[in-house]
Amino acid sequence: MARPLRCRRIGKQPVYRSFVPEDAEASDTVYLTVDEFEAFRLLDDEGLNQEACAERMNISRTTVTAIYESARHKIADALVNGKRLLITGGRCEYVPMEAPLGLEKKGSTQMRIAVAYEDGQVFQHFGHTEQFKLYDIEDGKIMAEQIVGSGGSGHGALAGFLKSADVDALICGGIGMGAQMALEEAGIKLYGGVQGSADTAVAALTAGTLDYNSEANCDHHGHDHHHGGECGSHGCKDHHCGH
Repeated sequence: MARPLRCRRIGKQPVYRSFVPEDAEASDTVYLTVDEFEAFRLLDDEGLNQEACAERMNISRTTVTAIYESARHKIADALVNGKRLLITGGRCEYVPMEAPLGLEKKGSTQMRIAVAYEDGQVFQHFGHTEQFKLYDIEDGKIMAEQIVGSGGSGHGALAGFLKSADVDALICGGIGMGAQMALEEAGIKLYGGVQGSADTAVAALTAGTLDYNSEANCDHHGHDHHHGGECGSHGCKDHHCGH
């Protein structure tokens, strides 16, 4: 019987997830998994040796060698052949971030919705969100509300921040593809492309009538609107991009 794959421990979520050559039309995409990125980051950016990298990622040196060589091959392919590079997927567990200072805990049966927040409105640029308003929902009713600062996190790192705040779902305006992937990996359901009052948006979500955009990229806005949805789960994730 084959041994089950061990989750690779990820110390830092990739902040930037999508890279596209400016001087070429990228027709193909290279998918770099988050664990491949982590091995590359630890070995080539932090300068660790393979033994230290293996300890940080909670895997064997042999596995480090394999995923590092795979990462180098994919990065070379993207750079040499002018392909788009996306960082997503992999069998990963994330080192948890500390919860925001002063965060009130939600009840065990409650759903926590976060809204990218500014002056009572849904903030339209997720990667620059400085505050989130959190709503704890039970039986379709808002049981508690609080506003927390993002602590200077940005782009993909905000997914880790929201996970540390025990968030189940996010309502926001425009959001980049990299941040969308990070939220998916964190088990946070996304409702993007929402405008107007934060309180009104949450009320609509709990009523099942929220109008949102599944393609609400900061640089590209689609027109496919959906309603409703279920919360994601947390823990070790095994993601496959399916390409």
